Amino acid sequence: MTDATLSNLPVFKYHPDPVSTGSFVRSEATCLACQSLRGWIYVGPTYCLTDIDEQLCPWCIADGTAHLKFGAEFVDPLAVGDFGKWQSVPKPVLDEVCYRTPSFNGWQQERWFTHCDDAAVFLGCFGKRELESMDRAAYEAIKLESGYSGEEWDFYFNRMDASYGPTAYLFRCRHCSTWGGYSDVG
Repeated sequence: MTDATLSNLPVFKYHPDPVSTGSFVRSEATCLACQSLRGWIYVGPTYCLTDIDEQLCPWCIADGTAHLKFGAEFVDPLAVGDFGKWQSVPKPVLDEVCYRTPSFNGWQQERWFTHCDDAAVFLGCFGKRELESMDRAAYEAIKLESGYSGEEWDFYFNRMDASYGPTAYLFRCRHCSTWGGYSDVG
């Protein structure tokens, strides 16, 4: 895949690289919303009364067509801000994250970190190896949110993997660059 091919994808300010996070994959499937063969399909979670899993193109998510046509949500509105644990955000931000931003696959209910009265940018799934190569503040944010400390944290962190087991979902504030997110186990 060339950079030119990737540059044709719509831009999502809260999920800037949905190809590397695995939310969009190359596909010869036709989009159910626009009936077009676009070369990409969304494989993240979709909440909808109609079965539209793996049948939406990035463009119909970005422009809101999938939401308008099927009532599709890509993030549970209550999960933006972790059900009240993190800051609430204005309705236009909530609508953009829930209805026009691709989500990501998690082991449990996906949650979207918020900070500075805005949704944060989703960076991806991380394990121990990836977190150890990040800014120490990213590691500390996941550790704090986990609620573990001492030997309990060491045990949990040593098993953390981006693809299985405990996984960290990392975000960064668009305004002040604060790290945030959470981890969970399948």
